[in-house]
Amino acid sequence: MGRKKEFKGLVSDAELRLLRIYRKVVECGGFSAAEVELNISRAAISIAMSDLETRLGLRLCQRGRSGFSLTDEGRQVYEYSLQLLSSLESFRTQVNALHDRLKGELNIGITDTLVTMPHMQITNALAQLKEQGPDVTINIRMIPPNEIELAVLDGRLHIGVIPTLRPLAGLEYLPLYEEQSRLYCSQNHPLFEQTNLSADTIEQQDAVVPAYAQTAETKAIHARLNGTATATDREGVAFLILTGKYIGYLPDHFADLWVADGRMKPLLPAQYQYTTQFSAITRKGGQANLVLETYLEALVAAC
Repeated sequence: MGRKKEFKGLVSDAELRLLRIYRKVVECGGFSAAEVELNISRAAISIAMSDLETRLGLRLCQRGRSGFSLTDEGRQVYEYSLQLLSSLESFRTQVNALHDRLKGELNIGITDTLVTMPHMQITNALAQLKEQGPDVTINIRMIPPNEIELAVLDGRLHIGVIPTLRPLAGLEYLPLYEEQSRLYCSQNHPLFEQTNLSADTIEQQDAVVPAYAQTAETKAIHARLNGTATATDREGVAFLILTGKYIGYLPDHFADLWVADGRMKPLLPAQYQYTTQFSAITRKGGQANLVLETYLEALVAAC
């Protein structure tokens, strides 16, 4: 077997462009899905991947009728590229800070459904950041809390907003607000018209329970229900409640739309409810970043 061509170690704008395309292909799970995100053709993506493999002297991915998959080297190159691109963004932000001008990116990860919170700290702080730095690029990723934690720790995200479940040593936490959740059914559910409900009746109903991380307290609350379905986020819970076949817990601010429309109601709300604390998280000991610091100042002021 011939020896692989070694990478010379020079990273030009061309290599950076190819690495950014590669990152998007990996995150989208293949060439087809990446077409829309990158706004270039599948053929152009294929050429770019072949060019990158040639430049690195490595086979990065398998593609063909059997589908898209990364090689072991491809997975390692993806991780290295995240570190490289994150470092480049930090460098750009730090240099711009020397000019005392807000320019660069804010990469923020947010848990689903928080857009309906009446306390709009996140939104208002983003608006203030954009007013102070019109050239700032804001990138929002809606992903599960555990993925947000990992992305903040490894530098892919500057900041995240998650439920405070178990504090991690490498993160700083800024409490934002508390979220109230209650047990809901839809207008098509047999319990919707009943007035004299009992705990026994409620806990016999088919229920949708979370398949995402929870505190021990909320796990115990959900364990009382007859969990016959699961959902990986709160929007999934809402989908199943609206079938009229399941009951389930939703944040009040998220359920209010359907409650006001007469399509949902809480069941024994004084008894079936719990509170979740949400915090903004940043990496401890992170490099100075004027964009992030400005956003945090706005968040603190809003809180």
